Amino acid sequence: MPTVSVNKKQLFQLLGKEYTNEEFDELCFQFGIELDEDTTEDALKLGEEPELKIEVGANRHDLLCIEGIAQALSVYIGKIEAPKYKLLKPTTKLIIDPSTEKVRPYATAAILRDIQFDKLSYASFIALQDKLHSNIGRNRTLIAMGTHDYDSIQGPFHYYGLPPREIHFAPLGQSKQFYGDELIEFYKQPDQKNNIGRFVHIIENSPVFPVIKDNNGTVCSLPPLINSDHSKISLDTKNVFIEITAVDKTKAEIVLEQLVTMFARYCKEPFSVEPVEIVSEHNGESRITPNLKEKEMDVSVDYINSCLGLQLPPSEIAASLKKMSLNVVPSDDAKVLRVLVPVTRSDVLHPSDIMEDAAIGYGYDNLPKGEKLSNANFIGTPLPINKISDIFRIASSQASWAEVLPLTLCSHDENFRCLRLIDDGTQAVKLANPKTLEYQVVRTTLLPGILKTVKENRKHSLPIKVFETGDVVLKNDKLERRAFNERHWGAIHVGKNSGFELIQGLLGKIMQTFRTDWLADYGTSFKGRGYWIEQDDSLPTYFPGRGARVMFRPKEGEAARKIGHLGVLHPEVMINFDVPYAASYVELNAEVFL
Repeated sequence: MPTVSVNKKQLFQLLGKEYTNEEFDELCFQFGIELDEDTTEDALKLGEEPELKIEVGANRHDLLCIEGIAQALSVYIGKIEAPKYKLLKPTTKLIIDPSTEKVRPYATAAILRDIQFDKLSYASFIALQDKLHSNIGRNRTLIAMGTHDYDSIQGPFHYYGLPPREIHFAPLGQSKQFYGDELIEFYKQPDQKNNIGRFVHIIENSPVFPVIKDNNGTVCSLPPLINSDHSKISLDTKNVFIEITAVDKTKAEIVLEQLVTMFARYCKEPFSVEPVEIVSEHNGESRITPNLKEKEMDVSVDYINSCLGLQLPPSEIAASLKKMSLNVVPSDDAKVLRVLVPVTRSDVLHPSDIMEDAAIGYGYDNLPKGEKLSNANFIGTPLPINKISDIFRIASSQASWAEVLPLTLCSHDENFRCLRLIDDGTQAVKLANPKTLEYQVVRTTLLPGILKTVKENRKHSLPIKVFETGDVVLKNDKLERRAFNERHWGAIHVGKNSGFELIQGLLGKIMQTFRTDWLADYGTSFKGRGYWIEQDDSLPTYFPGRGARVMFRPKEGEAARKIGHLGVLHPEVMINFDVPYAASYVELNAEVFL
């Protein structure tokens, strides 16, 4: 949970009231945030301004600065209404070159016109960027933002992916100009005090570096590392050009929207933002950013009342939502609320989020207690895949196998070389900056973790029979996140002999539990639901001639497919994991039983 430090005096001025520590703590509690610390006592001793440290929800990006906290609380206590944001006419473009697809393919931008900073608002502007970088930006790996003095550069702007030697500029705080590769080496030096070095790994090994230039070819920034000293902003900056580069388009848009909505209040025309036209040359698409339009969401009045144990009319629910900056407009159905979600509330994704805000606005202390809440449905249910996992666990434990819980991360060698596999680069998700050689990739099979567990327990009495039900992660470049989780079940029998018949017996027990018949003739005479095994020598993890694939037909008329594998593990695999015994192993994709 992020903790935001705010100037105590400034916050109370924005709220229009001096609160005691107890009063403000209660206000925070009612709103759903937490006063973590009041530094007044220590600050007075040191002659500093007292601060309040407030803990906010990780998904409430609008509360990561004093402006957002003051605005949300002021709306909550009825001091102000939620502001309406206005888009001005765009005057410039940001053109994305196809070369950026090799490194950070997405970009957004906006301009804050005629802004008036003071020391406090300027410091808050910089602090919010840091918070967004580390929070939603995952330490700049997903998004990186640059802010520039618009009067020192000239649009339209261009976003390229260029070889390091084609990038030459003076970075922020430096008078000397560097080439791209020289900057990498410069910021990797341990004596640098600006902490830029911890972001170098993000682009260090990329064939091209992302760079934003203005229409004159002047470098504005080298994301995600640093901006150019040429376009640096200061207290005297009047027009701020904001650019966001990212590997995740949605997060880039959220960050831009949060940044401009929080600080548009300091513009000459408050809450006005000048958008920028984003042109993607690789597909010819053009769009305007940011999009400050409110999102509409329909929510049933009965749903909110049933969850909260209330019988409120729509008008009272609307009043509660208004305290949380959510406005309600008329809908065609009297039993349905049409809720307008402002751009600042990126955390509102589902009717349940609106129901929660209605509860906060109404007051948790005012909700009915005891028997009066009997009509509310608060009973959680497990996800279907978790139900399947529990069936695997129960069936395996009934067969005398013990459950283990290894880590999801492992070394590259453990996931490939130790299993006699070759990494073709299409399966494993690799950590960009692993802290240790032991945690380099996300496992693509449960076997490394199970074998490491057996290794640590190899002095126990034989046989060792353990299983795991857990996720593996596989790459898929067609998905937005380029990877997906898949639930697997794996079990091993380790002893003086392989025990293949025992591991196959466990497989039969599992299939029997899932009401799946064994098809001895590979399903040639029976076309219904069932499974069988076929010899498969394509997996070098198993001893030659002792490996098999598990085939499964979900229902009559459907084609059979491979859902797993089993066999006697190759002696070399056992030696690689320092296990001096024979072993048989089975692993299935649990999701086929959904």
